[in-house]
Amino acid sequence: MPATSLDQIVSLCKRRGFIFPGSDIYGGLANTWDYGPLGTELKNRVKREWWNTFVRSRNDIVGLDSAILMNPKVWEASGHVGSFSDPLVDCKECNERFRGDKLLEEKLGVEATAVLQLEQVQPMLKAEKIHCPNCGKNNWTEAKQFNLMFETQQGVVKGESNTIYLRPETAQGIFVNFRNILQTQRMRLPFGIAQIGKAFRNEITPGNFTFRTREFEQMEIEYFAEPGCTDDAFDEWRESVWEWYTSLGIDKKRLRVREHSDEELSHYSSKTVDIEYEFPWGWGELFGLANRGDFDLSQHEKFSKEDLKYTDPDDPTRKFLPHVIEPSFGCDRTILTFLLEAYEEEELENGDVRTVMKFDKRLAPIDVAVLPLSKKEPLLEKAQEIQRMLLAETNLVVDFDITGSIGKRYRRQDEIGTPLCVTVDFGTIGEDAEQGEPDTITVRDRDTLKQDRIPIAKLREKIAEYWKA
Repeated sequence: MPATSLDQIVSLCKRRGFIFPGSDIYGGLANTWDYGPLGTELKNRVKREWWNTFVRSRNDIVGLDSAILMNPKVWEASGHVGSFSDPLVDCKECNERFRGDKLLEEKLGVEATAVLQLEQVQPMLKAEKIHCPNCGKNNWTEAKQFNLMFETQQGVVKGESNTIYLRPETAQGIFVNFRNILQTQRMRLPFGIAQIGKAFRNEITPGNFTFRTREFEQMEIEYFAEPGCTDDAFDEWRESVWEWYTSLGIDKKRLRVREHSDEELSHYSSKTVDIEYEFPWGWGELFGLANRGDFDLSQHEKFSKEDLKYTDPDDPTRKFLPHVIEPSFGCDRTILTFLLEAYEEEELENGDVRTVMKFDKRLAPIDVAVLPLSKKEPLLEKAQEIQRMLLAETNLVVDFDITGSIGKRYRRQDEIGTPLCVTVDFGTIGEDAEQGEPDTITVRDRDTLKQDRIPIAKLREKIAEYWKA
């Protein structure tokens, strides 16, 4: 059973070094989060699995890492300057600000709020008796559009600098490099360009831990195909993404596919579906798949005055703007989902309850923990020798833990999701035959709690078998 409340995960993340509140010693900065040692390793592994699956293992996808700061005309062409906004309402009693559509969505659902015009938001908040989450009053200002892009200044002389923006999405960096990729990589349709990177949105009401933040990371692909040939690609991407999530441990009972209604569709999309996860607060978007048509390339062609058409290598007279399927993953939301899904509280035979993070072994931040039974020098030397051997001869992340009783150390490793623990005891060094034969160690499995006594010489083989299973 995964975590049933967000508090369980927030507490564990801070306690064990997955995610910390941003600027914590200064009282924090609202809705900013820092990934700690274990969280950084988890995040890197999620990104690695994504890249291996959707880029390295495919011949039709190449990678990109575009700049965060871009020419402002990019955002004019994409429509972000003119229309990337949310309906903002203020509570007249406590002056807190909220997204009016999100307040209505919680009660009425996405489909009902998608058709609302800006001038209808405040009357609907009053009619539906939706109260301020902060003070509980129902006294709202009229809704107004609030642009979500962060502005900054480029230039060193005050008054002579230019306004530019922190990118609100990674997609446009791919579109403006479309011609560069064509010219350097000799790609044939259909093909995709993938990117992992930071994006920034000045959200009115961020919240739910790392689910909605102002600074976040996206894992995104723009998949280009001939006009009229996108339907099959759309279906294939939906299925492959579903398979990726479930293969890494997300229970499909807590996933669903939701297609956007016509009223919800973005102006550039002819079809959009979300894969949603059942979070402790309800269903929320985990992944989005959109058919963007040729909107982006045509806009950039228009604003840049550059030719961005694809030329058929087999018929140079055929030139056209490809259509685009966009699989877009929220990296931070994906990590939050893996944290929630892995969390489990188990009652043991002796009545104790252990908290265990049952990450897929490909995602666990620590692969193996080496635990000497005590701090006596001969045990420490042998345990360190085993750790050095694993670090030198494998690609594993190996922890070395000597603090606390062996039982407490097992619990700590369970709580951070370490799949295997290797215990070095007095039998290992030939001082206690009851504990085991010389040069043998105990390997403990996180999920089954089974402990196997094996020769040190067989440890690499044992680990290899575990990772192959």
